Amino acid sequence: MKLLKKSLVLFITVASLNSIAQNNKALAAAFSQSYDYEAIAKYDAAISTLNAVYSATSYEINLRMGWLNYSAGKYKESVTYYQKAIALMPAATEPKWAVINSYTKLESWNDIEKTYLSILKLDPKNSTANYNLGSIYYYRKDYYSAKKHFDVSLNLYPFNYNNMLMSAWTNYFLGNKNEAVTLFNKTLLYSPNDKSALEGLSLIK
Repeated sequence: MKLLKKSLVLFITVASLNSIAQNNKALAAAFSQSYDYEAIAKYDAAISTLNAVYSATSYEINLRMGWLNYSAGKYKESVTYYQKAIALMPAATEPKWAVINSYTKLESWNDIEKTYLSILKLDPKNSTANYNLGSIYYYRKDYYSAKKHFDVSLNLYPFNYNNMLMSAWTNYFLGNKNEAVTLFNKTLLYSPNDKSALEGLSLIK
């Protein structure tokens, strides 16, 4: 009886391992085929190939499906897959950066803002996220919030053109004239005769 039980367990284990191996092989083949279709811009075919092996619990498939739907111009569907990837790997910034592209196409500015904020919770000193979020607040004329994020980016990259110029204008609108003059002049070191920097200096008496 014990021998029979051991044989049954061994059979089930072997069968399970064979099934996993077959699934992995099918998944690898589907991904490979999807890359081939993508290379010739047949995005719908690539999507169909992955749909055949789709698993809602696979981070990799959802991330890939998000990208393929984005490439196919199916931005709402792309967001759905990216959101699934985010839910599966909440500590990852990868899918958050990706979904911003889809939100941009959909002009979902509030979702973009929320996504940048969620990235900064995971990576508070990310220069790109801080700069882009600062830009959102700047164009909303929320200069106080803009400065908060521009300052982080500027401290990380003090001689970056965009960081200096946007920080200069933000300080100008906040009434911080000395800081604005300093940053406009530094911008001119990077970009001599820069029209925006010269305009800013001409407005400060």
